[in-house]
Amino acid sequence: MSLDSREDSSTPFNVYTERLQDLAQSKTAGERHGRALGYAKLVIGLLLIVLAVLLIHHPVALSLLLIPAAVFVVLAVMHEKLLESLRLRARIMTFYERGLARLTEAWQGTGETGEHFLDPLHPYARDLDIFGKASLFELLCTARTRAGEETLAQWLLAPAPVDEILARQAAVRELAGRLDFRERLFTRGESVRLGVQPEALSAWGEGQPAFASKLPLIVSCVLAILWLASLVCWAVWDQGIVVLLVSLLNLAVYYRWRGRVKQATDSVEKAAEDLQLLADTLSLLESERVASPRLAQIQAVLKGEGTPPSSAIGKLATIARYLAQQDNMFCQAFDYFTFWSVYLVFAAQRWQRQFGPAIRDWLAAVGEFEALAALSGFAYERPEYVFPEFVREGPLFEAEAFAHPLLPMAKAVTNDLRLGEGLRLMILSGPNMAGKSTFIRGVGVSAVLAQCGAPVRARRLQLSPLNVAASICVLDSLAGGMSRFYAEIHHVKLIADLTRGSIPVLFLLDELLSGTNSHDRLVGTRYILRSLLGRRAIGIVSTHDLALTEIPETIGEDAVNCHFEDRLGEGELIFDYKLKPGVVKTSNALELMRSIGIEVQGQA
Repeated sequence: MSLDSREDSSTPFNVYTERLQDLAQSKTAGERHGRALGYAKLVIGLLLIVLAVLLIHHPVALSLLLIPAAVFVVLAVMHEKLLESLRLRARIMTFYERGLARLTEAWQGTGETGEHFLDPLHPYARDLDIFGKASLFELLCTARTRAGEETLAQWLLAPAPVDEILARQAAVRELAGRLDFRERLFTRGESVRLGVQPEALSAWGEGQPAFASKLPLIVSCVLAILWLASLVCWAVWDQGIVVLLVSLLNLAVYYRWRGRVKQATDSVEKAAEDLQLLADTLSLLESERVASPRLAQIQAVLKGEGTPPSSAIGKLATIARYLAQQDNMFCQAFDYFTFWSVYLVFAAQRWQRQFGPAIRDWLAAVGEFEALAALSGFAYERPEYVFPEFVREGPLFEAEAFAHPLLPMAKAVTNDLRLGEGLRLMILSGPNMAGKSTFIRGVGVSAVLAQCGAPVRARRLQLSPLNVAASICVLDSLAGGMSRFYAEIHHVKLIADLTRGSIPVLFLLDELLSGTNSHDRLVGTRYILRSLLGRRAIGIVSTHDLALTEIPETIGEDAVNCHFEDRLGEGELIFDYKLKPGVVKTSNALELMRSIGIEVQGQA
């Protein structure tokens, strides 16, 4: 597999644009060719009809129709191949169109949101916009199989060990330059996500066969042979009664086994939809030449001794395709007397015994390859991002010139941050819209990206293994009878429980305990933070309540006040989104109220 033939100076935007233009031109030419073939088929078809009418009374001359008929068949085959080529070009164009959308900040709402992976009890998934429209998952996910989506989601939901992260980084670096490979992976797997059910297929492969004994197979073979022999008796000796008796016997046996055969057939068909597409994807992964240890390890699962997974899945796809013919009335009628569905069920069972236990590992390999390809595409499209450095002892989060990766490039303002030994808590104050919530979300998303093996938006990021926990968008629940304050303290309890683990916690708390009075808020916040810091946690608390800025004085050198601020210029509020030391001195609530037409008396 050679790397893509492009100049190092070419930007992803230029590469995508050039390839998309070439594909568009090729598609236009192909469509013209397709129309020409269509017209040619129409002309040859009409010629066949005219010649057939003219030569209907000349049987010998009808043989001349073979020539235009052969031409029609050749044209039909050429036309179908061309149409398939056009469909492939359309899928490739989709790949590059989505890439350009990500590069031009127009990707929101165009990809997979992953909302079904969202667990409201997860310590940070909802608060950091990991899933949903315009989420981190939608930005990253280019996987076309459910296995790939599930793997990527799992990586975003839980930090990996340092050795695993470093192995993923090496694999992502290797795949980042293989644009052609990612293109083929996307186009081959386009429909797999819609059909193949990883858990259903794995469960079927590990399940028990519908027929434990081979007796039904033997009986079916004997009865089918008897029925075919009875047809011979009828044709040669005119013994129709034999056909009738054997047919009745076969029907009786068929209906005796019908339920079990139907159950077995349904289980195969449910597990085996669109398997040929999965076989094509496996074939691509088996043949790709890789160097990094993690990719080689994944590929080793697919290159074990014996039949390659792609060939094995292809065989199962063939069996499943034949079993699907039971919906055909002719095939179903024939099945009553020949039991061909029983033979196919036993063929599926043989496949199940031979390959079934390996299906889960195959799908896991496909999922991991796709997740790494998604992260490598992210790395390729953002060459200015860096891969984080990891230290094994912590807690530590030290970033230079970092910003939230979901912010548009033109609006992103970078900041520095260090949390660890010597400085473990930041109280972050500032006026409305100054950037406090975006800042702490950027910290959390950077830690999540780093610990799944992806590059981050920073000049440099060094961190230790961290359990990220956030309380930023806590909502009350009318249906559940839960107030915002009660929901928030439940979330805080979840964060506190995390600190009992062996991995230090990075906590990110926005407007902590805002649902209670100022006195209780100060006392409660101080207690919570002392408890978290006592268990080696590090983190940030943002607030509008300046009373909370007294907390660092009671904690000591491990805590500090920082702030964002605004200024009034030419009648408008101006934000620079730069982190500054100390407590904020400005407030903009009254100015914001006035800006939307609410008359407020007093000083801002």
